[in-house]
Amino acid sequence: MKRDQDKNYCDEKKFSEFFLSHSKNLNNYIYYKCGNLDLAKDIVQDAFLKFWNNCEKVIPGKAKSYLYTIATNLFLNEFAKSTVVLNFKTHKKPDITNQTPEYLMEEKQFGEKLQTAISNLTEAQRTAFLMNRIDGKKYTEIAQTLNISVKAVEKRIHGALVNLRKNIENI
Repeated sequence: MKRDQDKNYCDEKKFSEFFLSHSKNLNNYIYYKCGNLDLAKDIVQDAFLKFWNNCEKVIPGKAKSYLYTIATNLFLNEFAKSTVVLNFKTHKKPDITNQTPEYLMEEKQFGEKLQTAISNLTEAQRTAFLMNRIDGKKYTEIAQTLNISVKAVEKRIHGALVNLRKNIENI
């Protein structure tokens, strides 16, 4: 039975397995921080490249933490002086529908309110909230990923929910 601690990430096969198991979650994490899918993909790619170039320095058992640290630092370098606003991409819906025009208008208005409310959350609240609601991660997983306590995750998500309820009427 091989453990994560026995892995040598300079081996292409081990690195490939590591990449496949962590790239999607890392991409989502960075996307929630920056709100730009293309930029998130670039940062993730750069993070894995730096990880590969420094694979000898990776401490066994700390590879995931090291990777997330690299990605976070790349993100911070990219957005050191700018405000982060998360913009959701709207999906085109078919023109044929059974809903009334009033319902469709209310749905669109609610989506815009929700988008604005989420973008007005603090980065910490938005990241924890979306990791929980979109990725379905548990509080302990979020705490490990963000390197914070479970109580801090609870507080961030609670704060996000309070702000969302305040900013979106009639929920």
